[in-house]
Amino acid sequence: MVEPPSSAADDPAVRPRAVPPEHIGELELSLHAPLSERIPTGIATTVFLAGTCSHPTAEIQRLEVVVGAERHVPDAWGMPRAGASAAWSGFWATIPVAAQAQVGTLPARVEALLNDGRVVSAPAGAVEVHEPAPPPSLAAGVSLQPETVAICMATYNPDPEMFAIQIESIREQSIDDWICLISDDASAPGGLALIERTVAGDPRFVVSHSADNRGFYRNFERALEMVPAGISFVALSDQDDRWYPDKLATLRAAIGDAQLVYSDLRLVDPDGSVVADTLWGERRTNHTNLASLMIANTVTGAAALFRRDLLDLALPFPEGPAGWKFHDHWLGGVALASGEVTFVDRPLYDYVQHREAILKGRISGDAEAASGIAAAVVSLARPRLREVVASWKSPYFFGYRVLAFQARALQVRCAPVLSRRKERALRLLLAAERSPHAFAWLVLRPLRGVVGRDETLGMERTLAKGILWRWLVGLRRRLHWSPGGTAYDASLPAFDPKDFGTVRPRWWPRGRGSP
Repeated sequence: MVEPPSSAADDPAVRPRAVPPEHIGELELSLHAPLSERIPTGIATTVFLAGTCSHPTAEIQRLEVVVGAERHVPDAWGMPRAGASAAWSGFWATIPVAAQAQVGTLPARVEALLNDGRVVSAPAGAVEVHEPAPPPSLAAGVSLQPETVAICMATYNPDPEMFAIQIESIREQSIDDWICLISDDASAPGGLALIERTVAGDPRFVVSHSADNRGFYRNFERALEMVPAGISFVALSDQDDRWYPDKLATLRAAIGDAQLVYSDLRLVDPDGSVVADTLWGERRTNHTNLASLMIANTVTGAAALFRRDLLDLALPFPEGPAGWKFHDHWLGGVALASGEVTFVDRPLYDYVQHREAILKGRISGDAEAASGIAAAVVSLARPRLREVVASWKSPYFFGYRVLAFQARALQVRCAPVLSRRKERALRLLLAAERSPHAFAWLVLRPLRGVVGRDETLGMERTLAKGILWRWLVGLRRRLHWSPGGTAYDASLPAFDPKDFGTVRPRWWPRGRGSP
């Protein structure tokens, strides 16, 4: 399970950031954001690059992105871009970066072969490779037991009453071999003082304050980077839930040989009234099928406990397309790609849903089923063609494109431990936008519900609509049609939940957005 993102208007990472064109060798390059990735030595990663690229006097015959000495063909190029200096100049690329043995800089550039035979390029940022940071040490007076759990909590201006309840529920755990590492995401002075005052006098709590607001994705990454050597298990915590006393003990006992274990939860409102006794009343949870987990996550961060060595694969978090970035989806994917995940089929904590963060436009799974691919294709014959096609754009960029990025990131990061079956699942997901066989596999997956495997509730249909948008845009170019206006504009859009409103399964959580 993942939490819905906050409104695009509130999240600067979602809004396209204009980068002035570079004119080196006459190539005009404008990026959504230049590469600025930082990775430690020995860690492979995946990066995403998007923007426009054109030449004022010649036609581009081939486009490549070069990072270090490695060349990569973009996922798409020559795509329509409204308002760009050239109408068919859009591109985006998912780029694997191999593990590096030495500290240094991997410069990135976009390189084009022109129809007159010239090769021109423009810089596109860099990937910085640094020495791994040594694990932090524990504070004086805190010792580690054989199975100590590090609780990683991300905070941002917490509500005083709810934060006190969460901290007290951690203190009341039935086991006492735990520490709690709190990463604060640039709370106001009063918020930080509240956090420090609430945990004062208990050396098991460690508070680290960030001067810059990073958002919940990077703040959880920062909290995980605080985990010291010698820890056996790691758990995640929100700032305003309430854990049951046996939460850590139950998860630790249930993990067995798995990489990660997670539990059910009870949904409550801020007043403590029960919204639902289980998260899985209308959807089957999944912890065994990697493709299903990638398509529709079921691992809730605050419900999970995992082995400390999972961080060796999961950190640093990859920086994908702007929009949906979820630490729990990434951690769940790494855990299942590298081993097994198990599930405790009862709630172990109360998850507080905030009314102001509830996304609108939720519909039932039955209505979603009625708006499948067949109905969408029929609608092409109607005058609403542009409106229909425009509604498929966000499912491509914030649905399939994000899924493909994460699948590629798992391939790169978990390559040494991926089983053949799981690697095949990732390959099929990646091939779905270019292979009829893989696309058919994706579209037909909802039929698994006939035999009770309804863990995605048809989210594949949403992804398929996004892929159809991509095919329609590509078809216009091959037929030499005009770019086609905003419906076919291939610039990265701002996230709009309404584009998912008619295809969004009813089980999606209505939880908190980014601080």
